[in-house]
Amino acid sequence: MSHDYEVLGTERVYEGRVISLRKDTVAMPGGGESVREVVHHGGAVGIVALDDEDRVVMLRQYRHPVGEHMWEVPAGLLDVDGEAPVDAARRELAEEVQLSAERWSLLTTHHPSPGFCDEKVLLYLAEVLSPVDRPEGFVVEHEELDMTVERVPLAEAVQWVFDGTIRNSLAAIGVLAAAQVRATSPRLRPLDSV
Repeated sequence: MSHDYEVLGTERVYEGRVISLRKDTVAMPGGGESVREVVHHGGAVGIVALDDEDRVVMLRQYRHPVGEHMWEVPAGLLDVDGEAPVDAARRELAEEVQLSAERWSLLTTHHPSPGFCDEKVLLYLAEVLSPVDRPEGFVVEHEELDMTVERVPLAEAVQWVFDGTIRNSLAAIGVLAAAQVRATSPRLRPLDSV
């Protein structure tokens, strides 16, 4: 029988633009209680964009928390009120790499760090790509000014995961999932299933 982890109390510690931090006191099995620090994150989307030559669109972007440039797939925050996740993915694809896609599929939904963070990421497969202008009003700034974009053959991107060239979890999950889609054609969920 599963234990009911009732929250006995909550203390707000920090409220930021992208994340907040709280301390929850939670009832534990056996009658005890424990404090859990929880980072709240509004969620994000990622896009594995595959062109007609089975090349994946990869970004190399500086990530300050780890102090290095990382290979990633286009991604962004769910930070527009009322915007459906797939529409956020379409927007991010246009903003970051100036592409649109004719065909969209939901690859995965996952929690990157469930031990301390409630962030949920929806990862999409975008196919039948075409160039587009960036959305009106979007300004390239900060780390995006230093970002490079490359199209990498999917098989090579898979090897990058195993070589350690791709260390971003979203990119690793996306590349491996896209390779599995190409290899076995699994049944993917509808776009609105989340």
